[in-house]
Amino acid sequence: MSAASCLLTEDQFLCSICLDVFTDPVTIPCGHNFCKTCITQHWSVNVLCQCPNCKKVFNTRPELEVNTFISEMAAQFRQSAQQKASSSSSEQQVSKPGEVPCDDCTGTKLKALKSCLVCLASYCETHLEPHLTKSSLKRHQLIDPVENLEDRMCTKHDKLLELFCKTDQMCVCMLCTVLDHKTHDVVPLKEGYEGKKAELGKRDAEIQQMIQKRRLKIQEMKRSVELSKKDADREIAAGVQVFTALKESVERSQAELIDTIKEKQRETEKQAEGFIKELEQEISELEKRSSEVEQLSQSEDHLHLLQSFPSLNAAPPTKDWTGVSVCPPSYEGTVVRAVNQLEETLSKQMKKLLEAELKRVQQYAVDVTLHPDTAQPNLILSDDGKHVNCGDVKKNLPDNPERFDTCPCVLAKQSFSSGRFYYEVQVKEKTEWFLGVARESINRKGDINPSPQNGSWTICLWNKNEYNARADTSVRLSLKCQPEKVGVFVDYEEGLVSFYDVDAAALIYSFTGCCFTQKLYPFFSPSINYGGKNSAPLIISPVNHTE
Repeated sequence: MSAASCLLTEDQFLCSICLDVFTDPVTIPCGHNFCKTCITQHWSVNVLCQCPNCKKVFNTRPELEVNTFISEMAAQFRQSAQQKASSSSSEQQVSKPGEVPCDDCTGTKLKALKSCLVCLASYCETHLEPHLTKSSLKRHQLIDPVENLEDRMCTKHDKLLELFCKTDQMCVCMLCTVLDHKTHDVVPLKEGYEGKKAELGKRDAEIQQMIQKRRLKIQEMKRSVELSKKDADREIAAGVQVFTALKESVERSQAELIDTIKEKQRETEKQAEGFIKELEQEISELEKRSSEVEQLSQSEDHLHLLQSFPSLNAAPPTKDWTGVSVCPPSYEGTVVRAVNQLEETLSKQMKKLLEAELKRVQQYAVDVTLHPDTAQPNLILSDDGKHVNCGDVKKNLPDNPERFDTCPCVLAKQSFSSGRFYYEVQVKEKTEWFLGVARESINRKGDINPSPQNGSWTICLWNKNEYNARADTSVRLSLKCQPEKVGVFVDYEEGLVSFYDVDAAALIYSFTGCCFTQKLYPFFSPSINYGGKNSAPLIISPVNHTE
């Protein structure tokens, strides 16, 4: 039997269903053989009971008995194959998923050791032997095993791709170099490989640097979120504390108002009760006298009537109630006074909040200096760039694109395109001025109308005592006192521009919901001189943080 098995091939002992050497082989009526488990499962899945090979249909499912002869032959072949594999001069492994299989192996595919670029096939150790022994095959180029060898052939000339065209950045064959790429810079694949490998190393370093930057950015964002959460928690706690105090103050004022009104009502009721009690006592006395008079008038004792008459004829002593009345108490002004008192409390609380807010925004103070190349020719700037006022003489200066040529305006040297910043300007003794921020593209030639639509967010003093916020529609501002120093705060991402009376720690006005897309510059206009009446300068002041 051993000799017989040597004459048979592996294909004759393979189940056509599982494509492996028979296990418990059975023969069905048409003569074909299968593993017992394979054919049983096949017939369990399919409706028709038919042979997978010849497609013959059986009306009733055949009884399956193991074919002992084929089973013994399969066992002998399996044992022989295992002995042959174990006696190989070096270890040969069955190809696993992801590994390149031998193209010449039938049945179980062994792992390829080399791929031939001429034959365009991959070989295990056994099937590689001819390439190592036959002189005609020794000239073939062998490489480490790879898949899809056909991709290494020129699709146009069916030749091996063994050169790299640097001009067209593509792999070419020898025939390509004398035809389509004749004048191009062509180098061997290895040289092209080394160049591209160096580029990949450089690119990988760049990518790693980009990855690192993004990881740092993630850490930065996480820290920002943590800080934001802490700020939010702190603000919530402070807000809850403030509103709790305000609520308690309102409730206390309401209780005091109710007590005041009720006390007045109690006093009125007490007064009325006293009067009523006194009147009831007089009524009782009068009723008693009336009863005595009535009895005396019915008496027929002449002597008794005459003797009692003097004492009963006079009315008992009573109070003159003509001018006595109970007037309802006046509640006029009670609620107003209570609300005024509450307003004073709220005003004090608001002042504390504004002082705290001003202290917070002052943390973002920046050093601002005036840019002489933007100053309108009538403006006079100090050497340190901190003072500006308007003169009567128009200087002969270059009309560069950055310069305001008509309106007495000037921008700062510093610009801001993110974050928050704050600066303070002294406006003392001036009768007109404009302050705020302007975007980089603000029109600088001819008359300008400061407004967000035209690229600026400013407030101004106009006509000596009229304050305005220069919104798209000018907003008249009612201020309790004239500010002498104005603080300007900008939160770029939040779209916020706020102005403060620094000395009074009061909010003057806020532009909210702004959409900033350009650089912002601090904006100043001391306005015209008016014959010396508005000669005082605008002064950029150092920030003294509010205590």
